[in-house]
Amino acid sequence: MSAPSITTVLVANRGEIARRVFRTCRDLGLGTVAVFSDADADAPHVHEADAAVRLPGTAPSDTYLRGDLVIEAARRAGADAIHPGYGFLSENAAFARDVVDAGLVWIGPPVAAIESMGSKIEAKRLMSEAGVPVLAELAPDSVTADDLPVLIKASAGGGGRGMRVVHDLDRLASEIAAAQDEARSAFGDPTVFCEPYLATGRHIEVQVMADAHGTVWAVGERECSIQRRHQKVIEEAPSPLVERIPGMREPLFEASRAAARAVGYTGAGTVEFIASEDGTFFFLEMNTRLQVEHPVTEATTGLDLVGLQLTVAQGAALDPEPPPTVGHSVEVRLYAEDPAAGWAPTSGTLHRLDIPGVDVAFDTGARTSGLRLDSGVEDGSVVSVHYDAMLAKVITWAPTRDAATRALAAALARARIHGVTTNRDLLVNVLRHPAFVAGDTDTAFFDRHGLDVLATPLADERAVQLSALAAALAIDAADRGAAPVLAGVPSGWRNVVSQPRRTSFDGVDVDFRLTRDGLWTPGGGVALVAATPTEVVLDDGVRRRFTVAVRAGEVDVDSALGPVRLRRVPRFADPADQLAHGSLVAPMPGSIVRVAVAVGDRVVAGQPVLWLEAMKMQHQISAPSDGVVSELPVAAGDQIDVGAVLAVVT
Repeated sequence: MSAPSITTVLVANRGEIARRVFRTCRDLGLGTVAVFSDADADAPHVHEADAAVRLPGTAPSDTYLRGDLVIEAARRAGADAIHPGYGFLSENAAFARDVVDAGLVWIGPPVAAIESMGSKIEAKRLMSEAGVPVLAELAPDSVTADDLPVLIKASAGGGGRGMRVVHDLDRLASEIAAAQDEARSAFGDPTVFCEPYLATGRHIEVQVMADAHGTVWAVGERECSIQRRHQKVIEEAPSPLVERIPGMREPLFEASRAAARAVGYTGAGTVEFIASEDGTFFFLEMNTRLQVEHPVTEATTGLDLVGLQLTVAQGAALDPEPPPTVGHSVEVRLYAEDPAAGWAPTSGTLHRLDIPGVDVAFDTGARTSGLRLDSGVEDGSVVSVHYDAMLAKVITWAPTRDAATRALAAALARARIHGVTTNRDLLVNVLRHPAFVAGDTDTAFFDRHGLDVLATPLADERAVQLSALAAALAIDAADRGAAPVLAGVPSGWRNVVSQPRRTSFDGVDVDFRLTRDGLWTPGGGVALVAATPTEVVLDDGVRRRFTVAVRAGEVDVDSALGPVRLRRVPRFADPADQLAHGSLVAPMPGSIVRVAVAVGDRVVAGQPVLWLEAMKMQHQISAPSDGVVSELPVAAGDQIDVGAVLAVVT
């Protein structure tokens, strides 16, 4: 049978990974086809493809999880191959089989391999038979107090969906139900299982690449121990732990090759392990797809893993050995979320995403320091509540880990990110934390070092005050420029001394006057060097430049002191904006999946009231204080907007 030939690739995905695959397709001279939901109609991946096909609706179950619609889209657009990306249908064996049966090239492993690894329960059995060390599996209905703590996991997927840690046997049933709901929503399969929970392990994974001729590569390892909600936040290659433990790498690689051979694997995949500080490791799962964090392996090997997927799918043979690993690479996932608010996802318009120094859009072998951005969004993109909260990945490569880490932290700190709250400050704080710098990382990093500390804003109180002053002066400069008469005269200027001008932001008031002698402020000590509507230079003994972006009631100020977002306070409050005392408001748009109380119920502080689903995760909304539920205007199934009143506890 002749090897298949690919001319046009449909990517059965969205956002960053769709753009990533398109980039390699363009390099190889292949045509590209995107699919998109109604929420993604104006997304960058749609504009970048040669052709695009609409999947009507917004929910994943109606769009990106509809394999029949995706295959029909490939037929309509003339694609002869489908790349699944990661998430959605990427590890769905039935979809892979349907793609092959439709006469299309499946850019992924054999269907049988996906089936074997698609059930984590079956995967652990196969790995044990292949000699790969595994953790014991526990049936959910057999867990006892002696087994605690346990980790509930979705059998059909990953990415933190359908995962729960249980320390109290009384909570096991409710947590299993929640995990099943998430697994059903994310993967279409509610099956879950339990295993012993290792609170402080190191998450190590090995990139494998295999061809149809018997060659299996172990292409370096990655460490992904910095996690929140069992989702990776920072990844790096090589692993600091593996670098430190003599003789650990080769057994790790051999276990990974054995795992791939055990299921007749071809293409790109990842074998994940949990490891202890002494180098002992256990199999967690095998992801039969490309990983989110694949760029760090590309940066340290010079490989194009997507390109290899495409060539292997067409029958090409790999070289006998993979290239060596050179230098160090670190990747962070920039999420639209607020870590200080319990990792609550955020949504809205991303007005600006500017990360200075990006000079390696895609690098297949340069051996000089570089900064790479893989993004699913651009200036003006709308961040939807329907999909994952990841906006972009920022990746550095340098000859040493210290250099790669410092460069990444500096780039993130200088980045201008306007319009939605992100985890940027947390990422910078982690990268600069002494424990991370020392390579002392594990899956309990946030618990060990305190999320309240790690989520501290980069801008301190003095930075906020100076940024607010800069914002007020920029607004004043804009007012002067827009004046119909006496343009250029400071707003509120009088020939005799009068009251200072006040500009109020949420949490800070700015009083100032522009006089013949310069800038006057109540505390003094700050000189105005220059001011335009977009840039202000202040000198308080140190001259600093502030860039200012004003939009309606919100102002973003960026400087070397750290980013500051300010909200202008209107002079007169709208009575309609006032909320009843005890109101629980939606921290994000989403849908109500469960309600645990009724009007008249007595609740205690912290008691669950309802669960809200947004960005493929469930979020518990709890009572703010002891009291009685006096209002409950929502029910399961309702779609709500951010700020909507969910309940009132009096």
